[in-house]
Amino acid sequence: MHTAVIDGYVFEGHIPVEDINSFLAKKPKLAGLAVPGMPMGSPGMEYGNQKDAYNVLGFTKSGMTMVYNKHNQ
Repeated sequence: MHTAVIDGYVFEGHIPVEDINSFLAKKPKLAGLAVPGMPMGSPGMEYGNQKDAYNVLGFTKSGMTMVYNKHNQ
């Protein structure tokens, strides 16, 4: 996934579907989720056994960000 709007939330980048599903179930007071860059091993970025650690960020409409989930493969 690169960019999607679901139930009014914005999702940007290679976000694991499990994070999207948990976010939609919780309905937090955030604008959406993002994965900056294209970390190796994130969904759609698989390359053999190479996997980078990366964070899924939550963000507000005013631009504040926070770590929503960590992926430390």
